[in-house]
Amino acid sequence: YDADINERNEPGNMGWKPPLLSGGDPETRTRRLNAEIANGRLAMMAIIGMFFQDGLTGSAWGDWANYTASPLRAFENELGVQAPLGFWDPAGFTADGDVYSFKRRRSVEIKHGRICMLATMGYITPEITGKFGGYLSPSEKLAFADIPNGLAALGKVPFLGWIQIAGYAGFTEIQARYDADINERNEPGNMGWKPPLLSTSDPETRTRRLNAEIANGRLAMMAIIGMFFQDGLTGSAWGDWANYTASPLRAFESELGVQAPVGFWDPAGFTADGSTENFARRRQTELKHGRVSMLATMGYITPEITGKLPGYLSPSAGLKFADVPNGLAAISKVPAAGWAQIVAYGAFCELSQDQSKGTPAAAGDFGFKVLTSSDPAEKTKKLAAEIANGRLAMMAIIGMFFQDGLTGSAWGDWANYTDSPLRAFENELGVQAPLGFWD
Repeated sequence: YDADINERNEPGNMGWKPPLLSGGDPETRTRRLNAEIANGRLAMMAIIGMFFQDGLTGSAWGDWANYTASPLRAFENELGVQAPLGFWDPAGFTADGDVYSFKRRRSVEIKHGRICMLATMGYITPEITGKFGGYLSPSEKLAFADIPNGLAALGKVPFLGWIQIAGYAGFTEIQARYDADINERNEPGNMGWKPPLLSTSDPETRTRRLNAEIANGRLAMMAIIGMFFQDGLTGSAWGDWANYTASPLRAFESELGVQAPVGFWDPAGFTADGSTENFARRRQTELKHGRVSMLATMGYITPEITGKLPGYLSPSAGLKFADVPNGLAAISKVPAAGWAQIVAYGAFCELSQDQSKGTPAAAGDFGFKVLTSSDPAEKTKKLAAEIANGRLAMMAIIGMFFQDGLTGSAWGDWANYTDSPLRAFENELGVQAPLGFWD
């Protein structure tokens, strides 16, 4: 047991030399051993798949027609099973194979689809054709033209109108007899009504039309929900963003930093409360971090390109600029007095400006005019560029820290990362393209 590891120090070497596969040439032997590992991996996947196919269908080639015990087989030829998804039930509602439950859900789906098709057309039609003439309620002098389109109509319908709507819906449900389409006609959605232009005696045409009804109903359910959201947020089912004045995001969508292709992007929802004070504080912090990161990134790059300053960084300590390495290794070379100077200068920059709410410094303007412009459009473009470059620099400097910490160089040469626990295995058999060493 484990002699291939403990005695021969070669996993898989059982001491057997197959005549056609073994070879004295080391390069050929390595290639063949790699091929054995790759083929073995493929075979492990293949045999598990064949076991499943064989167990479910009685054949390793997995003919679906043989899998008669599947609870899904009862529904795969039902109406609504359409390309490209076929029979699609990601939530597993039909996993128990209960035919009655399936038909009950299908009946509900068809009813909801029909209502949503009517509702969707009810949104669209008045916008295209206009509204009826005359009065909706003569006693209240309420004309059809007075009823707005969409959700706003809910507040205009008189109380007796709601009674009529609820009464008609109840009459329709009771007249059709609850679940009669399933219990009596054994056909979900069949309410016994034959629409003149949609009904047909041709079975193939009827099936095609019923499938179309289900597909259109599904689309309408998605459409009407979208229209409700658009209407509720913008006051129009067509969702004109300019009308959504109550959005807490509207206060910030024209701010600096709102740039293509993402536009105003706040996936964490920091601005959801609409607080302009909090937004201004975060923007000030973003600007400072971006500026520091731009300087830090250039501090990494410049010595590599131009070299270091001549002379001494600390004459008293005999420390030259040339003695200070680039990157994180410099941290241990800076004398304590140097760190005191750095901290003191940072504190001076922070405390020498009034950064209270509403001041120019609170918006990142510290009175230092180098890249500014008297042209408002040009100034806005430059400030937006500063934010964008600062964001890029924040990502860049963090990446350089990681590369430097792992490899000893901000340029991240993998060959220098000798402490990686993965380095012990990257030249082993089985490390193959395209993945390389994959764990």
